[in-house]
Amino acid sequence: MSRRLLKAAEAIREVVASTILTEVRDPRVKDVTVIGVEVSPDMREAKVSVSVMGSESQQQLAIRGLQNCAGFLQAKIANRIDARYTPKLTFKLDKGLQNALVVSELLNKIKQEKTGAESPEALPSDQDDEPNEGVQSSEQAEASDDDSNPSQDGTQA
Repeated sequence: MSRRLLKAAEAIREVVASTILTEVRDPRVKDVTVIGVEVSPDMREAKVSVSVMGSESQQQLAIRGLQNCAGFLQAKIANRIDARYTPKLTFKLDKGLQNALVVSELLNKIKQEKTGAESPEALPSDQDDEPNEGVQSSEQAEASDDDSNPSQDGTQA
């Protein structure tokens, strides 16, 4: 993409984001974040990627609300950008943030399962050491060293 198109896309993103935040009064348009803008080479069309926090129905309502106020946003863009044509805005839902949240939740589950699997393995080995307490003093010294140092997986009773 050319430098001119990148500058126009950034200007459109700024105008749309600030206008949605401060001037759009549509109750359907809430919790909307403008992620980015893609401008066609002839500057007649612009695709605005937005992220909406909420359920699927709230997201669809927000997209419809944005489409309804597209003319108002285009007028704001026309005031800001000095170009022959004001781009026609279309809005698309960007699911990147939602996908990142899902991946984060899955990784946390895996981490919990992994730490849960390591804890039961550690318990039987500790129980094996306890019956042999009176055998030798060097084993007792090692056991006292193990008690004073936190275990490798970060859990200590």
